[in-house]
Amino acid sequence: MYRSGDEVHLDDDEARGGSTPHVVRYVLITSLALAILAMSTIWIARALSDRTERAPVTAEQHALSN
Repeated sequence: MYRSGDEVHLDDDEARGGSTPHVVRYVLITSLALAILAMSTIWIARALSDRTERAPVTAEQHALSN
């Protein structure tokens, strides 16, 4: 901290009253990775379950159904 006339100049840490350990950055990165992993897991599991439940349709079956 230093004074220049009537102005008081503070460092960043002095103005904040503490240091910035960047914890929020790591929380956001971790939560984003977990959200992507969860959504991908759900998407892949649903795609695999839908694929096994339905029997493949042949061209003849498709033509007869129309």
